[in-house]
Amino acid sequence: LEYITPVYSEPKEALAFLSDLHTFTYHHLENEWIWPGSMPSRLSGNDSVPIADYGSSNVGTMKHVYRKGLDVRYGRIMQAIAGVHYNVSLPDDMWHALREMEKATNIPFNDYRSTRYFGMIRHFRRHSWLLLYLFGASPAIDKSFLPNGQVPDKLQPLSDDTYYAPYATTLRMSDLGYQNKVQSQLKICFNSLSNYVNTLRHAISTPWPDYEALGVRNGDEWQQLNANILQIENEYYSDIRPKRVAKHNETPSQALEARGVEYIEVRCLDLNPFDPLGVTESQMRFVDTFLMWCLLSDSPWISDEECDRLDDNRRLVVERGRDPELRLTRNGESVTLPAWGEQIFAEMAEVARLLDAVEEGEPHAAALEALAPRLKDPSLTPSAQMLARLQEGNGSLSDTLLSMAQAQADKLKATPMLRSREALLAQLIDTSHQQQRDIEEADQESFSEFLESYFTKARESRVLSALPPEDAQ
Repeated sequence: LEYITPVYSEPKEALAFLSDLHTFTYHHLENEWIWPGSMPSRLSGNDSVPIADYGSSNVGTMKHVYRKGLDVRYGRIMQAIAGVHYNVSLPDDMWHALREMEKATNIPFNDYRSTRYFGMIRHFRRHSWLLLYLFGASPAIDKSFLPNGQVPDKLQPLSDDTYYAPYATTLRMSDLGYQNKVQSQLKICFNSLSNYVNTLRHAISTPWPDYEALGVRNGDEWQQLNANILQIENEYYSDIRPKRVAKHNETPSQALEARGVEYIEVRCLDLNPFDPLGVTESQMRFVDTFLMWCLLSDSPWISDEECDRLDDNRRLVVERGRDPELRLTRNGESVTLPAWGEQIFAEMAEVARLLDAVEEGEPHAAALEALAPRLKDPSLTPSAQMLARLQEGNGSLSDTLLSMAQAQADKLKATPMLRSREALLAQLIDTSHQQQRDIEEADQESFSEFLESYFTKARESRVLSALPPEDAQ
């Protein structure tokens, strides 16, 4: 399941729609529950995870073959991992005001906005470990998730079917989850739009020996879209991405080149297993404040050396975030997580006050106040609370999350839903099925011809303008 809300200016509105999506789903499920955790339940081997089927159109076949490629490269089990993708954009009025305040009106608007978004992303990269600590909720995994039953040294048995890392925050974001050593060589540190796009274009055009050895086709059956470092740009995994809605026959990077960054996508948030929707308003308010703090802070370019240090900090918090002996590296100096976190919270408090000036009450300041105790008391974090829940029971991740899923299902089934909203969602189903039939009937070329045309266009550059380094900083 993938739930997508429309764009809203208020977290409450997005959560209300998300709630309706969950309730609507339960109105059409029989004897099934929505899994509340980021890491999957007990699995019966790689083939027990089905590959999504998008129909017989060329576009649908491409999506299916892409996921087959993910299977041969990383295993299907990875596709059972879940998380929250949080998309945020800022209004054009705010960008125009910032541009005038910074006396940058000589820079084209789209270039200015993209440059500032990339600055936000760099500051996020320097401090995303804080979100992993505060919201990570996957310190344990079912043993069926481990490839070939091989148990990494970082894990310990919690029960017959569950392994955990004592101080881990989010194993989903560890090398057990969606992390890839091949991709790590790309060294994407978000210094400029042109660098980001060119690196991705290189990755979708450059063969990788291990993927070549897997084969692109087995007879007439497609195994993967190609044998390149990335099959398509979407395969690149990152905590955060710059995004722009693409037009027909336009790749994500071409859309970014042509019209600049439209919004950013935060991808490092675990599902909150203690909430039926997987995310709370308080979390959303905190992330909004954090992102605005990232935007308003100085954010120089990231060197390759710093990029490695940032990855080290991130890995340490993922695997040992609640360890009282943990120390991170900040500007070349060793620092404790609570001390650094408290400094960030103090700076964010100023941003929260700005955001709350146009709100009823003080929701952003309240979110900071609610989360601040987690810095000094790791037992308050979701990862610690999840471990405590496991230890209170029989230690089984699957049994514990299944019990939580059942309780959440009962709550969602009892949640009222407007008839107009239910009718809208039912109509969207019918419309979607009709659109799929129309696309399938409209195809005129073979899948091979379709792919050749797609990747030929994907390698084309559509750069309109580029800022010199001194302006981009």
